[in-house]
Amino acid sequence: MTFLALLDYASVLVFALSGALVASRAQLDIVGFAFVACLTALGGGTLRDLLLDRNPVFWIGNPNYILLAAFAAVAVFFTAHLLESRLRWVVWLDSFALAVAVPAGTGAALALGSPPVITVLMGMATGTMGGLMRDVVCNEVPLVLKQGELYISCAMAGAITAVLAIWLGLEVRFALLACAGVCWTLRAGSILLGWHLPVYKSRPPRS
Repeated sequence: MTFLALLDYASVLVFALSGALVASRAQLDIVGFAFVACLTALGGGTLRDLLLDRNPVFWIGNPNYILLAAFAAVAVFFTAHLLESRLRWVVWLDSFALAVAVPAGTGAALALGSPPVITVLMGMATGTMGGLMRDVVCNEVPLVLKQGELYISCAMAGAITAVLAIWLGLEVRFALLACAGVCWTLRAGSILLGWHLPVYKSRPPRS
């Protein structure tokens, strides 16, 4: 198994778990669990592959990704009631998923020789779009756009870190590990310490 495939598997598993937990909060049936888990786990990578014209899309070429997401959904369906705070688990699982999905997307774009801007955008899309789809479908406030928290900016910073590291001569694998470290550190800092970007505040127009 290649390093990029390992990142994809890790991303699918963790995002599927978070998607299933959101489905539990919406009190869906087991099929709904599987649908939301697969949407969350595969959404970002699917968009990435379509935009990069990768043929076939990663989960069509290897259906084991779907099976992994479905298995995670079933496991959560029977165990979610044991968790005291499912929302907190969703938030933390998302942070770990972000830290593997962004390097996966960045690495996929790098493998195709994409220019730096596209590489950064593909890392961001892979890390954020699945969670955004999940929250919209389940009528939740999207975590990726929640006011006063770092999320999309974590993905952007991580992807930029990978691109800069490779430009400086670092091996791709280590550049992607640095990407993961930056993503998770920033996201964890936002959750635990309240790190955030300035929020726009409207002002009355000048006379």
